[in-house]
Amino acid sequence: MKNHSIFQKILILSPHTDDSELGCGGTIARFVEEGKNVHIAVFSTCEESLPAGYPKETLYNEWKAAEHILGIPENNLHCFRYPVRYFPDHRQEILEHLIKFRDHLNPDLVFLPSLSDLHQDHRTIAEEGLRAFKGTSILGFEIPWNNIHFETRSFIYLERQHVEKKIKALACYKSQSFRGYADPDFIFSLAKTRGVQIEIPYAEAFETIRLIIK
Repeated sequence: MKNHSIFQKILILSPHTDDSELGCGGTIARFVEEGKNVHIAVFSTCEESLPAGYPKETLYNEWKAAEHILGIPENNLHCFRYPVRYFPDHRQEILEHLIKFRDHLNPDLVFLPSLSDLHQDHRTIAEEGLRAFKGTSILGFEIPWNNIHFETRSFIYLERQHVEKKIKALACYKSQSFRGYADPDFIFSLAKTRGVQIEIPYAEAFETIRLIIK
């Protein structure tokens, strides 16, 4: 696959530890392979949502393992500890973090949840991200079980190895393996579905929230 992307510095805003892999894990794998400067910011390690018996750092450690598989450098990983399901109560603090990313990182492209995402944490990140990155291209990623609707307006080509790496990264979340969306067949099926839409084997689809060509 040739590198045609105009974007070189990419920021993924992940409300919870596995959202970035679920929404754009194949794209992350592709961009890292191409040598892009990819940063991932996670806003909750979801300690309150862990099944009984797991240590509170479980999801943080699983997230680090997943990002290692995707090839994200340690210095490009950013983690905050907001309580899961209470992001609306911390909206201003989250916005201030995002503004710091904008000013210090100055990304070319930002990925965040769809603006139609039903989850209150996801919606907060999407809305505050839209406020913070007014001069940046923004794509909304797909979380099918949370989306009221999802407009597949943008697509990123993937090859099989990118989907396989996404599945391998998601397999690091052993504490979440009981969830249906972690199933490899589902991940492959969605990538194939999005690929069929644009007549290629595999893709990930995104909402075009803001596109800026400089």
